[in-house]
Amino acid sequence: MRKELWFGFSLMAIIVIAVIAFTPWGNLTNGHLGLIMLALIVVTIMLGFPTAFTLMGMGVFFSWLAYRSVNPDLAVSQVLDLMVQRAYGVMRNDVLIAVPLFVFMGYLVERAALIDRLFKSLHLALARVPGSLAVATTVTCAVFATASGIIGAVVTLMGLLALPPMLRAGYNVSVSAGCITAGGTLGILIPPSVLLIVYGATAGVSVVQLYAGAFFPGMMLAALYVGYIIILAKLRPGLMPPLPESERRVELPPLSRTLAGRGRNAFAGLLRALVVSSAGVSKRVALVQLLVTLMPALAIAAVLGVTYRAATAPAVEVEVIPSGLIGVPLEVKETGLIGAAPAEPEGPGIKEPQAEGAQELAPPPGAQEASSEATNGKPAAGDPAEPSPVPGWLWAVLACGAGAILFIYGLWSWERLEVFKMLLTSFFPLAILILGVLGSIVLGFATPTEAAAVGAFGGCVLAAVYRFVAHWSAAGSGGGSRGSAFIRTVKEFGAIVKESSFLTAKTSAMVCWLFVGSAIFSAAFALLGGQDVVEKWVLSMDLTPIQFMILAQFIIFILGWPLEWTEIIVIFMPIFIPLLPHFEIDPLFFGLLVALNLQTAFLSPPVAMAAFYLKGVAPPHVTLNQIFAGMMPFMGIQVIAMVLLYLFPGIGLWLPSVFYSR
Repeated sequence: MRKELWFGFSLMAIIVIAVIAFTPWGNLTNGHLGLIMLALIVVTIMLGFPTAFTLMGMGVFFSWLAYRSVNPDLAVSQVLDLMVQRAYGVMRNDVLIAVPLFVFMGYLVERAALIDRLFKSLHLALARVPGSLAVATTVTCAVFATASGIIGAVVTLMGLLALPPMLRAGYNVSVSAGCITAGGTLGILIPPSVLLIVYGATAGVSVVQLYAGAFFPGMMLAALYVGYIIILAKLRPGLMPPLPESERRVELPPLSRTLAGRGRNAFAGLLRALVVSSAGVSKRVALVQLLVTLMPALAIAAVLGVTYRAATAPAVEVEVIPSGLIGVPLEVKETGLIGAAPAEPEGPGIKEPQAEGAQELAPPPGAQEASSEATNGKPAAGDPAEPSPVPGWLWAVLACGAGAILFIYGLWSWERLEVFKMLLTSFFPLAILILGVLGSIVLGFATPTEAAAVGAFGGCVLAAVYRFVAHWSAAGSGGGSRGSAFIRTVKEFGAIVKESSFLTAKTSAMVCWLFVGSAIFSAAFALLGGQDVVEKWVLSMDLTPIQFMILAQFIIFILGWPLEWTEIIVIFMPIFIPLLPHFEIDPLFFGLLVALNLQTAFLSPPVAMAAFYLKGVAPPHVTLNQIFAGMMPFMGIQVIAMVLLYLFPGIGLWLPSVFYSR
């Protein structure tokens, strides 16, 4: 029998023996039935039963037991009412609409032939970095995860694209497999993560704030991965040997070859070709190439300009008006996903309480207008808006920006120009889509559902454009008439949309049925009083907030071995969330730690779904043991990232605090 089966059966035996040994069978209460239900659900899922229907079946049976203990005659009708109410409650959750839209966007991007172009361009751009192929693989996984959030798709596609080149270059099998599996799981944490949507819907936390909070921890984890790969390649170059010169060489087009003979610097060569007439070089073509070359400088200049304007903006003084003049400001509270709760109307005879001695005064003429202008950040009439003095740090930032421009164009060779153009056609369209979707969510321009719809439309556009460009280029190089490129694009785009829609429906149905099953299961657990038993047990240990956080994350880490993240979120988060207020733990911060922790569910044996995704597309000589061995160091890096996030919570909470008043 395989080792993972032995591990699974041993774990199930431990759970069953613990239930039999510690359950007070002579004094069995409903609370104990709830704990038995929790243990049984873990065992049945590990046996391979469908999670959603197992949750529903267990929930219905134990709900019937709970209602039967109160009124046997009404037990069946009450259980049926509970099922309908819980299913309808899930259907009314508006935020779940974002799940199929984000999934659809991810499948479209996967099939738009973007990722292979991105990997090739990053491979050439990072050719001189130690472990360049592994670094390019991790960066590509991070970008793809940001665009899709579908772990299986990222690992599978990168296994097809990156694993064969790494093995041909002499890379160690375990290191190569570890880079792909660890990089592929970044989609759990980096927005638009489906896990964050599921956690937000389960815990009642705003998905917008979860997305803003998860951005920097995700980037930190990706940076830790890249740092580990570079250090390992420097210390043990035999594991990731440098690429031969043939793999680093970039084919130059005729214009670049003509101008490269007169100087290696592309920026100076294009300027010279624009000013001085050269044989075989069109000034119009040289101007276009020069504009492409100037894009990095323009981007840096734009960032510096925005920074300068923000740092020297006029200081706005908000005048505080006494409450007797304009009333008490309203306090707006968020209720998480659906929106703010409507204000309750005042009943007859109910008045806003006033401070002692306050008088009801009519606002003087112009007071309301002056107050609104001050509140909106506009200076009152007659007060000139003077710019703030330039802070000292701004000069340092401007100097660094100018130095970066000089450094870039001092090393701007013709090869680097071609690599930049490859990035321009592969990375930047995807980056614009990602920034458009996530930026509109974080900045408050759109809800997650609206942004997901825009992202799905953008994925359709990218898929159509890139397929058309590929067919047009093939026709221009002798692969057929260019008139047929449009027809072939329409046929392929229809097939892409059809396949993506089918996969989206399959994934979304799984998530929604999980929510229905989880809702019924949670109701049964609450009816039996299982939550009260867990709370009393935890509170009886008299834990500090730090100890509770360590205990909760350790339990989630252990659960990540036999279970997937979906089961952990929908089954166990409703148990942990009610305990957070007692320990004064922010549910948003707890969710970020959980998302970071649950990446282990894809990297920890024996389940380790990322390993099985990669094994399905890897060459036959790559074994599961080699893949597992490659994942272990990255699991250690995840633990380090969790410690850093806990010690420095601003990594996750700074961005939400900047954009939102929580």
